[in-house]
Amino acid sequence: MTTLLDAVREGRVDDIKALLTRLDRGGRKAALEELKVLRKEARGWAWGERTRARKALLVAGAGCHTGAAGCATWLGARDMRDWVHSPYPWVLEVLGDRDPAWLADLARRLAARAVESDAEYRLIAELARRAGCPLPASDGMVRAWAERVNGTRWQSRPEKPLIDVLRADAHLDVLVPHLLTMPELPPVVAWVDSRSPGAYWPAALTALVAGGRLDRAALLDSCVARLLRGGKPVDLRFCLLVVRGLEPTADEEAARVADWMAMAADGPSPVAGHAQEVLARLDAQGGLTVRQLAEVSGSVLFRTEKKLVRAQLIHLGKVLRRDASTADVLLPVIADVFGHPDIDAQERALKLAARALPAATPEVREEAARMASLLAPVHREAARAVFGELLEDEPETAYEEVLPPPPAPRPVGPPPGSVAELTEVVTAVLLGPGPEDITAFERALDGLVRYAHTGREELVTALEPALAGQWWATAPKGEAEWRMFRNNDSLHIVAASLLGRVSRKSVHDGQARRTGAGRCCHDALNGILYARLWEAAAEVRSGRLPYLLATPTWHTGTIDAGELVERLRGYRSLGVSAGPVDFAQALLRVRRTGEEEAARQAAALRTDEGDRLAAWLRADEPVAAVAPRHVDTDVHIGRDWLRQTVIKARRALLATGENPLVRQKFPRPFHWLGSAHSPSDQNCYCWIAESPQWIATLPEDGETLAAWLLPSVAACVQEERGRTWLLPALAETGGPAGGAMHLALAYGLGARHAEDRLAAVDALLVLAARGRLDAGLLGGELAVLLEQESVKPNRLADAVRTAAETGAYGTVLSVLVPALPALLGRERAPRGLSDLLAVAAGCAERSGPPRTGPVPGLAATAARGGTTQLVRQAIRLETACRAEAG
Repeated sequence: MTTLLDAVREGRVDDIKALLTRLDRGGRKAALEELKVLRKEARGWAWGERTRARKALLVAGAGCHTGAAGCATWLGARDMRDWVHSPYPWVLEVLGDRDPAWLADLARRLAARAVESDAEYRLIAELARRAGCPLPASDGMVRAWAERVNGTRWQSRPEKPLIDVLRADAHLDVLVPHLLTMPELPPVVAWVDSRSPGAYWPAALTALVAGGRLDRAALLDSCVARLLRGGKPVDLRFCLLVVRGLEPTADEEAARVADWMAMAADGPSPVAGHAQEVLARLDAQGGLTVRQLAEVSGSVLFRTEKKLVRAQLIHLGKVLRRDASTADVLLPVIADVFGHPDIDAQERALKLAARALPAATPEVREEAARMASLLAPVHREAARAVFGELLEDEPETAYEEVLPPPPAPRPVGPPPGSVAELTEVVTAVLLGPGPEDITAFERALDGLVRYAHTGREELVTALEPALAGQWWATAPKGEAEWRMFRNNDSLHIVAASLLGRVSRKSVHDGQARRTGAGRCCHDALNGILYARLWEAAAEVRSGRLPYLLATPTWHTGTIDAGELVERLRGYRSLGVSAGPVDFAQALLRVRRTGEEEAARQAAALRTDEGDRLAAWLRADEPVAAVAPRHVDTDVHIGRDWLRQTVIKARRALLATGENPLVRQKFPRPFHWLGSAHSPSDQNCYCWIAESPQWIATLPEDGETLAAWLLPSVAACVQEERGRTWLLPALAETGGPAGGAMHLALAYGLGARHAEDRLAAVDALLVLAARGRLDAGLLGGELAVLLEQESVKPNRLADAVRTAAETGAYGTVLSVLVPALPALLGRERAPRGLSDLLAVAAGCAERSGPPRTGPVPGLAATAARGGTTQLVRQAIRLETACRAEAG
């Protein structure tokens, strides 16, 4: 046994088999225990020594395990797989005396684990061969097999066709069925070059079916099931190529009618389009009942893709021509399209309804006429010609704009009423999102300061067991401080200081460390939060302060001016001076507008803090004034690796001016806010993680904050995702909403990703509901961005359509009118302009013409002639404006 351990320590892999043969079952179990101890010991060895012994340790341990489960765990352990040259040939040698059933069990267990290399695949394949069992299939095995197949193909000289490599593979019929059940297909399998699709996996699999190498029905069922299940677009494209390559017969398609119907209803557009084609063929062959056709048509016509809706309406027209008796079943489905957002679809449906109406029963005709009330105003006259007296006259009602109720400020609430409640709040913040929940974070921070002043011992006694599992509670001396300096771990800093896990010197150093100005607004705003935390960490040790001044009154971060005066009065009665950072943050948060009475009461305190508060309220000036003119800045948006050049784009951004008061009277962590800043001289290289704390730092200066955040918000029009989620919170801030707020909103409405545009729509509606939206200003900013091609018309159209559908038709129209002339004046209409005109026309038909008069350039576009969507929508908008004006 000692000899075996010596061989392992010295890395003599070739001697392991001979040494194992001398051990009986009991001897191997005893040796295994010593090998486990050696394995733990080896983790602390130097890299060279550990590397030399690892292979021998792996081989010896495999040979000593008498059970397949333990052997699989040993071979699959992460620390046993760090090698360059495979040790598995020696593993197979030491397992040569095991019976086939044992080897088959081991192969199955290894396959079920992560198979990450070709060597592991070959080990399992060899175990299965020796056991005489089929190769076990798993996701890892299929991925390794696919890589192996591709490697064999490319390494051959001349290059072997993929079909030949797969045809010769012994495991094809086992692994291909599993391939199509994987959550995601291996990239080497899924990728297809559209220029030569015949050289890739879908074509190869269909050829193997034709040659009898694979089961046709099983492959077709697997692909159809995957299309039905959904997944990544590249995976669905793969399955579509296979299905089309198999060219299913009419009987095979008819046997899967329910599947095609489900795909047409809910599948992604390419999948739904294929299913729609199959169902149309089946219907032409008599393979669909009228009820089935009506059911699938109702689902397809409910979709937003114009191409699918148009194709389905065309097919329904063919059915009605073929058999007029289907009108009673199909007309209600057609009438549902009267409410479709696409007016072209409405027009087609109306023409189709006119064809079906004579053959329908009176009850069906009356129901279709009632549905006609959903048609856009532009189709009302045509509807009257179709339905005649069946169409009821709708009473004319004055248009009423529908906006969401203005968000009401939510009170932060009273401080925790007991140590037990505070312990729950602190624990929830430390285990949850931390400072992201403003209300919980501020109540916890203020509560720690309060109870450190009134009952420190009780608080420590309650928090010790509750926070015993925190990383800093058991960290070696010095490590907690190091990590907190590096990561600035929010409320952990204060709690660890209270419980004595951070030294006084470290707290002092933390306060001094966050005195830098910061290179960008993200760093500066985060720095203010860290300065507050380190100051609070010092105060909970001393117990000097009875409470914090900067605790918000409302969820936005704003403090009521009268409440702040009362807090300062309490400080005066106790003879306590404010913490410099805490008081500075309180000034930034206090509501300034219309607070003369609070200013008078603050001055009456006759304290330094009271005088500063009174002056701050009376000045009622922004932290930094925003310059009225754009600063056109070249920003880095990517790199052309082929030409080795940086790709830049022109962005309209805004500069902010200097505030001498902030630089002279506020602590140094706030000085960045009082400095003048231009987008052209800001270099931001930080990894941006947007934080609600930024809004809560300046809740009464949303305009200034919007100007500073513009560079990161503007990135949403390129590849960046998630840069607009702060816009709704910005719309709730106090102070004026000027050019910066509206420019940020304009970028958000033209964001690349739909979820980012949705956040901008929410912000637009919040501003409108609060009466702070300047539609002309926003439209002007959009015109600038459209002219710069920073915002694409089709993305903007999607955003404003969503806003209009909430009922804000007048608001959306007033925003679009100033933005449209810049696009209408172009010689060549940009893509998406017709969509913008369609949204504007829909808004004008509902809310009335724009109050600013005719849209410049609209009449010329409408007079171009032709039947393009651009001309049709221009005519529609012009008609709506003219009719309403008349």
